[in-house]
Amino acid sequence: MDDLLAPLNEAQRQAVLHFEGPALVVAGAGSGKTRTVVHRVAYLLRHRGVYPTEVLAVTFTNKAANELKERLLHLVGPAAREIWAATFHSAALRILRAYGERLGLKPGFVVYGEDDQEALLRELLKEMGLEARPGPIKAFLDRAKNSGKSLEAFLREAPEYIAGLPKERLAPLLYRYQEALRAQGAVDFGDILLLALELLEGHPEVLEKVRQRARFIHVDEYQDTNPVQYRFVRLLASPDAPNLVAVGDPDQSIYGFRAADIRNILDFTRDFPGARIYRLEENYRSTEAILRLANAVIAQNQARLEKTLRPRKKGGEPVRLYRAATAREEAQFVAQEVARLGPPYDRYAVLYRTNAQSRLLEEALRFAGIPAQVVGGVGFFERAEVKDLLAYARLAVNPLDALAFQRAVKTPPRGLGQATLERVRALDLPPLEALKALPLKGAQARAKEAFLALMEELFVLAEGPAEAFFRHLLAATDYLAYLKEAYPDHEDRRENVEELLRAAEEAGSVQEFLDRVALTASADQAEGAEPQGQVRLMTLHNAKGLEFPVVFLVGLEENLLPHRNSLSRLEDLEEERRLFYVGLTRAQERLYLSYALEREVYGRREHTRMSRFLEELPPGLYELYEPNAHTRPAPSPQPPGPRPSEGGFKGGEKVYHPKFGPGRVVAARGEEVTVHFEGVGLKKLHLRFADLLLLRQENTERPL
Repeated sequence: MDDLLAPLNEAQRQAVLHFEGPALVVAGAGSGKTRTVVHRVAYLLRHRGVYPTEVLAVTFTNKAANELKERLLHLVGPAAREIWAATFHSAALRILRAYGERLGLKPGFVVYGEDDQEALLRELLKEMGLEARPGPIKAFLDRAKNSGKSLEAFLREAPEYIAGLPKERLAPLLYRYQEALRAQGAVDFGDILLLALELLEGHPEVLEKVRQRARFIHVDEYQDTNPVQYRFVRLLASPDAPNLVAVGDPDQSIYGFRAADIRNILDFTRDFPGARIYRLEENYRSTEAILRLANAVIAQNQARLEKTLRPRKKGGEPVRLYRAATAREEAQFVAQEVARLGPPYDRYAVLYRTNAQSRLLEEALRFAGIPAQVVGGVGFFERAEVKDLLAYARLAVNPLDALAFQRAVKTPPRGLGQATLERVRALDLPPLEALKALPLKGAQARAKEAFLALMEELFVLAEGPAEAFFRHLLAATDYLAYLKEAYPDHEDRRENVEELLRAAEEAGSVQEFLDRVALTASADQAEGAEPQGQVRLMTLHNAKGLEFPVVFLVGLEENLLPHRNSLSRLEDLEEERRLFYVGLTRAQERLYLSYALEREVYGRREHTRMSRFLEELPPGLYELYEPNAHTRPAPSPQPPGPRPSEGGFKGGEKVYHPKFGPGRVVAARGEEVTVHFEGVGLKKLHLRFADLLLLRQENTERPL
């Protein structure tokens, strides 16, 4: 058998042997889709007389495009360098570089990145006398351009307030932004595909030349295409000879919020009559136990193309479901199970639905001495809305903190413009004193007095509990209303604010809370983590395309997964189920599922219900997990009494206290222990009344 076909299974071989005409390769998770595409391109070149300059392979990331090129280089040699393997944007940019003058683009036009875009928007906001952050405006522009609609049409459908500005005031800014881009000989990232479409649709001779360079087209992750990318592919695939192979999996379509349209892949045979369909159903990644569960989950969806993943790995560890009393206990379970199984830590991933869930997980792993990293995002205390509120706290305990002042005085916007703040800085005084001394008139004078009055209130509150401080701050600044007006993803940001309140409730005073934040942040950059790697923490969206030997999928509760915002429409609910499916199929060897019986939601402690995605499954697909007594966190809430048994300490144990945080036992006598807590010092505690949690035990099981 040909060396290109020998390593493939039968379904992969059939897809590779496909020559002309449209085809859809339905590639399940872990089914070897990249290998199939690479071998198909190599087969075209080696056995079908296709020139490398006739092949276009479109991917979503530079990493995927580079991997394609490297694999082809190994299979077909130097000819692979002539294959056009590119992301959607780089393919469109190449077309604009060659033919863009027909649209009035200058040969040396520049592409503005995110920083450039925000800098231009900041300049225009100042020029037009508008108070708003450029980031949310840029995000709105990106969504408008990805939708494929005109800016006018997109604005008509938009809410009345965008990025904190009334729609009628934002619209002139957006048009001015586009004019400024062109005047500076620039385009932004969102313009690239739109301009390429304008060029191809308006200049048939250019379209024909591009089609000659792309006679055989391959599109990866077709289920993730948005309306603009879809139009781009339809244009390039010649109606007379659409040699298009689309590769993807509707069961992994999870980017509706980025304008991805699952109908693009579901309707492929309608768009391309006579298209062949090849199903890759053999899974090389996950064990039989994991795939039985995953198949049963996704079978509940209606919007899909039928397929069933079949495992190459038979048997395997059972899927385990852990029921925690609280969200904190759930996080402690994860940390203790990782500690029990042991390093290397880079084989573990903890997946969750919302960014706010990372906070307890970050803390639990840190307290257990396990290195961890938030992937595809930032650590909890580095998020913009969290840093906004922390800036007020820092300023309240240290009025000399100029950086905290600069952030607090501008968020939410209160009418003190950048020119005024430059005058404050020029006075060479502590920031609050400088603002107090600065003569202002009218609205600016009133804004100044209101801010100074707020800070006087916060100085007093900073002496008391951190939670009361932040609750007063939120009410006094109407911060949640600001988030709603300023950010499209305000629901996620509100959840982060609520999580900050929960963290504050556990911390004591404002100063103690800030110390704890500093310790957590510094632990994120702890040295010495590399030899054994780090546990990866990430949202389910960021986990797509990755795989790990051990996966913890946490927070499997109604209103969390599926998310409360996705319950009113079937389409949204099915996307949430696909998100769950994506999480399940990241696991190679071990899969843990968990949920909490109680969780705080918007400041209220609520009883939860297990996710419908678990309730709808037939029995026998997972087992309830009860870790050994010495590794399982005790349930909470509980009647007064020791969590570790009286007299069980010898000294040296790592513990956690809900008020004092992490610590180490330095002495023990009967039912009394002396613990050194970080940032607090020595405390003598009676075990019957102290709610101490033992954080880490010696491994009792060999690593995988």
